[in-house]
Amino acid sequence: MFKTLRDAWSIAEIRKKLLYTLLMLLIFRLGSAVVVPFLDVSTVNTWMETNATGGNFLEYLDIITGGALKQATVFSLSITPYINASIIMQLLTYALPPLERLRDEGEEGQKKLNKITAAVALALAALMSVAYYLTLKNQMGAVVDGGSKLANVFIACVIVASFIAGTSIVVWMGNRINDKGIGNGISMLLFAGILARFPVMAGTLTELTKENPQRYFFESLGILVLFIAMIAFIVFMNASERRIPIQYAKRVVGRKQYGGQSTHIPIKICMSGVMPIIFAMSFMSLPSTIVLFRPIYDDPQTWGQSFYNGFINFFNMSSWGYAAIYFILIIAFNYFYVAMQYNPIEIANNLRQSNGGIPGIRPGKPTSDYIQRVLSKITFVGAFFLGIIAIFPIILTKIDQNLDSLAMGGTTVLIVVSVALETVRTLESEMMMRHHRGFLE
Repeated sequence: MFKTLRDAWSIAEIRKKLLYTLLMLLIFRLGSAVVVPFLDVSTVNTWMETNATGGNFLEYLDIITGGALKQATVFSLSITPYINASIIMQLLTYALPPLERLRDEGEEGQKKLNKITAAVALALAALMSVAYYLTLKNQMGAVVDGGSKLANVFIACVIVASFIAGTSIVVWMGNRINDKGIGNGISMLLFAGILARFPVMAGTLTELTKENPQRYFFESLGILVLFIAMIAFIVFMNASERRIPIQYAKRVVGRKQYGGQSTHIPIKICMSGVMPIIFAMSFMSLPSTIVLFRPIYDDPQTWGQSFYNGFINFFNMSSWGYAAIYFILIIAFNYFYVAMQYNPIEIANNLRQSNGGIPGIRPGKPTSDYIQRVLSKITFVGAFFLGIIAIFPIILTKIDQNLDSLAMGGTTVLIVVSVALETVRTLESEMMMRHHRGFLE
């Protein structure tokens, strides 16, 4: 990885792209420190420290935004609306025929889909900005009182507009990185935001070690070793794939012979990436998010109140039931996501049209059934891997409640490592393209 970065830096054109990307990331981090006007930051910070815990949706948003949500900055929503819009559009593309036709139209169709995604992201940004403003006002009490109704309306408009503008700027920076940088703009901003949270996690372990060195010195050392092993495991699983052999039939056209070569279809074990974890996390965080608006009853008097308390406690991150359901949902969403991305019937039809086939398997339905069986086994292995990565920090929190700041550790490490590997592959492709000798040389 470091050799790739060094080699890429030595090429002037790629060096300019790297510097441009670093500039955008620097602006992104500086924008994460610009506070929205008419807000009491200390009140927001104190409230978030108390309520954005236990793996709920607020903690997830705070980690994704690199701590900007807790500081009430203009980048508080960061790229969250765009990520949600991308997920929605990806699902709708497989459900609505007009969007599916746009996807199949190539580059022009993709441009139209990108415009629709941007419009959906803007609508979600407006909705989330209003929701966050209401939370700031009603739950946190962090909005400055203007003294009159007209002044309060003006303050509300400024706060909401600041959040929307911040999201628009972040998405624009991601697009600039795609056009003038090294690519993967949105992923790079997500990478920068999550990476900014790692010093906070390291600081928590350092403080615990200073307070109780006899216990936390070896425990912190063990956690460090486990996270390094987790990174190595993620790298290994990202590179793992199942190769289905393909043999093309020979055919003679005039005096030339075509086909006859052997190749393979690579099926990555973790083709769905971190998306199943995000889906499962969003689902599992709903009960803990509801508590922010309807706290549990201190002394339940009715059956409904008792049921509500039991339901919320069952979905508490400290319970084993939470970890079990979270693990099962990751597996289920992984199968769902892979089923949308991979179509064995289409692959079998393409093979038959190109006179190709799997050795020992008849063309048509037997080929699609065989690919489906292989895909099911590979999907289970990948889903099990994602589940282990996701629930590992939960197990740590279960062992020691003081380590609750590591609740999202597995997911964040998975995102960071995946983006880093994708960036290295992009740089390698850029270097290969510039070092390739053309047929005129």
